[in-house]
Amino acid sequence: MASVNVESEVTGKVWKIEANVGDNVSEGDVLMILESMKMEIPVESPVSGIVRELLVRKDDSIDEDQVIAVIEP
Repeated sequence: MASVNVESEVTGKVWKIEANVGDNVSEGDVLMILESMKMEIPVESPVSGIVRELLVRKDDSIDEDQVIAVIEP
């Protein structure tokens, strides 16, 4: 199965990263928390699998629809 790109749903900043490259995650696990307009928005894994890439770091600014992580189911 092809890798799954995880995209940001908001424009904001990476507040906290909860998962690391190589971690096994289940669908719905929180990968990171974004901050937008003083709200914390969790980014959940859309599938179960292995985190292959994190394309952002803590405090990075991000745009809506930006790919921020890659999961291999």
